[in-house]
Amino acid sequence: MTITVTTQRDGSLRQQARIHDVAELAVDAPRVVGGDESAPDPHDYFDLSLGACKAMTALMYARRKGLPVETITATVERDASGEAQGQYRLTVTLSFTGIDDPETKNRLLAIADRCPIQRLMTVSDVEITTRSA
Repeated sequence: MTITVTTQRDGSLRQQARIHDVAELAVDAPRVVGGDESAPDPHDYFDLSLGACKAMTALMYARRKGLPVETITATVERDASGEAQGQYRLTVTLSFTGIDDPETKNRLLAIADRCPIQRLMTVSDVEITTRSA
């Protein structure tokens, strides 16, 4: 899978990301570092990937089990106040429309905690290589 990110030629920090011919997304930086905040920043995409993965993982499980989930809403709250010291905290709140039973909700939360992105963020040894084309 290839993602291509290209700088726009307008002097801004804004980037255009193309994800293997499926989608194009804009990425910008916060004003505090010179961006225009015209699009989500890289932290936003990092955080949203966790929320989306948790919601999809819970939904796949609910469908497999025949649970009456209508919608799942994931709200991700970021605390980056300790990022410079190596601490980045995300709190994900999941809401389930169609599920009222607390035990079923707790099971869906436990399943959501097993999503691949959470494992990638928390227990994987990620190697990154940067090279010149």
